[in-house]
Amino acid sequence: MAKGLLPPVLQRFFRPFRNPYFLVLTLFAFWLVFFDKHDVLTQFRLQRTVNQLEQDKVEYREKIKQAQQDRLDLEQNKEKFAREQYYMKRSDEEVFVIEKE
Repeated sequence: MAKGLLPPVLQRFFRPFRNPYFLVLTLFAFWLVFFDKHDVLTQFRLQRTVNQLEQDKVEYREKIKQAQQDRLDLEQNKEKFAREQYYMKRSDEEVFVIEKE
């Protein structure tokens, strides 16, 4: 009884695979997913690159804001900026630099 039921079940299961349109569509989809110029792996890599570039963009915008703030500090108080950034001093002063570990 199991022998008689197995071939009709297999015939029903493999019927779509014998259809030429289904075969061509399956091969076309397989080609697009794995072998095409814009395959899935390439798209994944490109998306990862885009995400990294967006993160870099955020970091650079923060650096630009910091540089603009430094520029404003320089324009407003040149002496303070020179003392803090370049350890400059007047001729009658001594400067002690304390570095934190």
